[in-house]
Amino acid sequence: MWPRALKVGQIQVHSLSDGKFRLDGGAMFGVVPKPLWEKLLEPDELNRIPLRTNPLLIQIENKNILIETGMFEGDEKFRRIHALERDTTVFEGLKTVGLEPSDIHLVIHTHLHYDHAGRNTTAGKPTFQHATHLVQRAELEEAQNTHERNRASYLPELWEPLIASGQLETLEGHTEILEGLSVHPAPGHNLGQQIVRLKSEGEVLIYTADLMPTLSHAPYAYLLGYDLYPVTCLEQRKHYFPQWAAENAILATPHDPEHAFGRFVENARGGFLTVPLE
Repeated sequence: MWPRALKVGQIQVHSLSDGKFRLDGGAMFGVVPKPLWEKLLEPDELNRIPLRTNPLLIQIENKNILIETGMFEGDEKFRRIHALERDTTVFEGLKTVGLEPSDIHLVIHTHLHYDHAGRNTTAGKPTFQHATHLVQRAELEEAQNTHERNRASYLPELWEPLIASGQLETLEGHTEILEGLSVHPAPGHNLGQQIVRLKSEGEVLIYTADLMPTLSHAPYAYLLGYDLYPVTCLEQRKHYFPQWAAENAILATPHDPEHAFGRFVENARGGFLTVPLE
């Protein structure tokens, strides 16, 4: 099933996966009633819906660029709570395309939560030994100054070794990383989240971050209960989604359990739904 590959113009892209996990369905769909969301992602007996952690590999200008690193391993209790199942890993995905962690030149973080940046370090040392890690300055500041609402999502062991090794660099707002590859702030889930935009020969791919965690979260109101600033998140969705639809952008979400890529289609009520590309 994973990895899955496609080309955006002339740029090779691979959707990797770091395994399956589950989170509470009500938390993942916020104010949306269960009779609606359970038709999209069926919950288990503990009300948890299936999810994945899906990093993205972009090969551009002879560089191997990883968008996010994977899911934190955690202890036995953590793995049980999250129903974590490593049916595949980001490392196995890289091997499939002939790469090792040492071959990654750049890691772009949408944000630093454990289900996105969980493979940053291994045994207390940087996993991707030669990679520069990029994150918004606002995100690092939030991770370093947590409060009761977000503290469980930020694990210092995932970025402090990168600071010590000099591999972590911060960005300020909209930034072009390479020609055709850029990042754009998308606050709401937290203050420092960013999305990634790739463009080549008129084709566009968006790595949506938790602005749209799965393809099932396309309707504007389908916000996460985990979003710290839900109204801001809604505003960001109404800003970005019409742009992505107008560009017929390929959408790569971080947590869809089945589909690596999709596109928007218009909803008869206004707003958008998605269709998978596979």
